[in-house]
Amino acid sequence: MTQEEAAEALWVSMTTWSRWERGIQGVRPVYRARMAQVFDVPAAEIEHWLDGDTDYSSKAVETEIWPIPDFARLSVADTVEVAGRMWRCEVDPERRRMLAALPFAPAALDGWLSGWTYGTPAVAMHEHTTAPKVGLSDIRRVEEARQAFAQMDHRFGAGLVRPAIIDYLHTTVAPLLRGRYDERVGARLMTVAAGMTRLAGWTAFDLGHQGQAQRHYGQALKFAKIAGDALTGAWVLSAMSYQALYLSQASPAILLARAALDTARRADAPPRVVAWLLNREAWATALRANLSGAADTHETKRVERLLTEAERVYDRGPSDREPQWAAWYTPTEPTAEAARCWSLIGRHRRAAELLEGILPAYDQARSRSAQLTRISAAEAYLGMGELDHAIDSARTAVPATKTLSSTRL
Repeated sequence: MTQEEAAEALWVSMTTWSRWERGIQGVRPVYRARMAQVFDVPAAEIEHWLDGDTDYSSKAVETEIWPIPDFARLSVADTVEVAGRMWRCEVDPERRRMLAALPFAPAALDGWLSGWTYGTPAVAMHEHTTAPKVGLSDIRRVEEARQAFAQMDHRFGAGLVRPAIIDYLHTTVAPLLRGRYDERVGARLMTVAAGMTRLAGWTAFDLGHQGQAQRHYGQALKFAKIAGDALTGAWVLSAMSYQALYLSQASPAILLARAALDTARRADAPPRVVAWLLNREAWATALRANLSGAADTHETKRVERLLTEAERVYDRGPSDREPQWAAWYTPTEPTAEAARCWSLIGRHRRAAELLEGILPAYDQARSRSAQLTRISAAEAYLGMGELDHAIDSARTAVPATKTLSSTRL
């Protein structure tokens, strides 16, 4: 394995790898744990390699601190075990801090997307056990809990609700996953587990814990794969794309947005879902055009085509086939995302007009979205060189941020 291959396998930059080799930067426990997995040696051996310590039995790192979704292993038992370990790590304060410090790792995405597209999961059933039987009423309670948590997140930000989400995953969802269920119930259970795990990822993202969020998203995608639930998979992929957009990672954002859109189309998704994902691809494409410094290029024209198609599809109206989570995509959301696209390709005035037009439509239930829209409007005004308007727009967002626990504000 070359240095470049080793760095990629550990999800670190070559700069970090070089600093390790030269002894000017210590190797943190999370990376020691990952080394044990990558090189397939006992954790204690890694201590010996790094520190030359022959009395390392009491110092060996715990490889459980970095549970990683693995799409090469799509069995129910493995998926449930890895998810349980992740949630167990989250309720331990020390391990939670280490998970929160993990970086976003673009290198992980190719394997996950390949597994999502081409992997063959096991049947979602778990009957050879004496554990309590899981029923549809249990699944309904999990979905109702997710909806309640999501409403709190929209209104107050992730900081208030995330500890409750993790506790619920650890104490309620994990035992259900280890329970006894047939294929029909198992598929439903995997779907609601995907939704709740996605929310754990989303709230980590909202708090700025990018690597932690990414690992929850990967686990949610794996649950959706085992459930055979394409729409839930597209929902998770769209969240992953949003994270890449926030981090200005244009290429992964486009890759994930297109995977989400392709998945939704193959599943004959309802119009509002397709429109949402068209807007997401437009946003990712606009970001790439912006970062390249290109104006009025092929990329810009593609953004315009995607936005036009998204508007046309959205105008078909709601469908009785829409999943519950699509109800969140009210008219303010496609308008806000389209405005961000216009701003990225230099159409700042159009963006500002769109954003100002939707602000009155927000209510208290979407306080965070309203403040993010005000900030986007301020950025559009800055793009036009209208500093006073930018300051006024940003200032109106300040009072509400005192009641919101989100690092994005």
